[in-house]
Amino acid sequence: MSVQQYDEIGEAFEGFKSLPLMRYGEVPSFLGLVGDVHGRSILDLACGTGFYSREFKRRGAGDVLGVDISAEMIAAARRSEEREPLGVRYEIGDVAELRTPERRYDIALGVQCLNYAEDIATMERMCRNIHRSLVEGGQFFVLAQKPDYGFDNPHLERYGFRCEPTGEEVETGPRERITALLDPEPISIVTNAPRREVYEKCLRAAGFQDLEWVPLHISDAGVEEFGEDFWQDLLANPPLEMLRCRA
Repeated sequence: MSVQQYDEIGEAFEGFKSLPLMRYGEVPSFLGLVGDVHGRSILDLACGTGFYSREFKRRGAGDVLGVDISAEMIAAARRSEEREPLGVRYEIGDVAELRTPERRYDIALGVQCLNYAEDIATMERMCRNIHRSLVEGGQFFVLAQKPDYGFDNPHLERYGFRCEPTGEEVETGPRERITALLDPEPISIVTNAPRREVYEKCLRAAGFQDLEWVPLHISDAGVEEFGEDFWQDLLANPPLEMLRCRA
């Protein structure tokens, strides 16, 4: 499911980051969660077109490797590297079948990654592969759909997105359709919204500890541009949530 739909999106995926939810919510929240990366090695899983790989490299990270299952996403990421050489490496790979890395990394990123597991066994395998890719005490940062998100927020479109249940359910949780309201043509992606206990069970089974869920916040720039009232509906029912843990 995820490979074909992301292959079809390609470089248009970069446009997601321009929408209000991403620009003033996801991006500053996730960058703040990960924090200082100067000199640290990073494994960016489900890296897409390499947005976070590039951003953390600009912020002083050492070795950065981006991995994605979509050949088109990796091609787009490599084109960005050609246009602006930063020293980021990219390769095609499935997190559920992740090869043993030549080195272990200080940090792993999983932005919209684990939620593509179709069953608990696959998510556990993904988590184990990530755990063995990290140094002892290394950190894993996750960003995904909020596990208990209520699909009754009529105002989400003002932040650039539509989020709807498909009515289907897989072992990890309900399936949903996310639509980015891009101009001139919206882009939709079907993904899963694993239950909170599924994330926690799989991560702990893989050896991760010190699990902590962290809410999104809105950046000062977002408040300055739109005002505090604009963001109240989003903060009352945020569609995204973050999690950090340690190997």
